[in-house]
Amino acid sequence: MPKTERVAEWMTENPVTVTPDFSVLAAYERMRARGIRRMPVVDKDGTLVGIITRSDIEQAMSHPRSEEERRLARFSLAGQTVAEYMTPNPITVTADASIGEAATMMIRARVSGLPVMDNGRLIGIITESDIFRLVASTWSAEESG
Repeated sequence: MPKTERVAEWMTENPVTVTPDFSVLAAYERMRARGIRRMPVVDKDGTLVGIITRSDIEQAMSHPRSEEERRLARFSLAGQTVAEYMTPNPITVTADASIGEAATMMIRARVSGLPVMDNGRLIGIITESDIFRLVASTWSAEESG
């Protein structure tokens, strides 16, 4: 993998976000509907204040097994907000950082994604899936070349 690969080349631009006062259940449904596992949390001014993951919410629901347990878990989360479950002040990375730097940060912090910032503004998100795409494309190019 070339060392010149930068976060900007592999990140998802303009990620789906929520605000801290957003319903935690609505956030969960948004993630499920869009096929994403994490969302940056921004305040009304667009400033990054946290990140929430599907697993954060699923842990709060205690992984219910039956339909009745799922219904009760969702009922217990009714009225609760993203602010109650998000990780505040997440670790971030800049768009010009190398993929290796981002991957190392994720490994050390034990996180699966990093908001990408530019001059204090959220511009994207880089995830383990993005890095895996890079690895897969590199291997595919090597095999065909």
